[in-house]
Amino acid sequence: MNNETPRLVYKKMMSTDYYSQWLGIESVEHKEGYCKIQMKVRKEMLNGFAIVHGGVSFGLADSALAFASNSYNVLSLTLDGFVTYPNSAKEGDILIAEASEKTNNRRTAMYDVTVRNQNGLPIALYRATVYKTKKAVLEE
Repeated sequence: MNNETPRLVYKKMMSTDYYSQWLGIESVEHKEGYCKIQMKVRKEMLNGFAIVHGGVSFGLADSALAFASNSYNVLSLTLDGFVTYPNSAKEGDILIAEASEKTNNRRTAMYDVTVRNQNGLPIALYRATVYKTKKAVLEE
């Protein structure tokens, strides 16, 4: 594996990840076991109270998890995830999701993802466990 692998995995995954595309996710930084992405909150992402729908911030966090956990070129799938929403976001906010690996064992790994707005205020805190398959993301 080389230093380009995490970026190449991100690019491959994004090519067919239509939900992440709809979110408008932009790449910020990719390393093994780490990912930082961002998106802008649009009107169609708001709930009935004019704040970002929880599913949208969860989706951004889950996308960051996917890019980080697959960054080793090992197909990894979410086993579980727990999210809490300490603050809300509104239309026009830029949300930045940062996923970091906390544990990495033979078959599972745990990640923490923090979603913050452009001012650094935490919007969502996500902890998830992934299962590492024996398949590669990128074709050799």
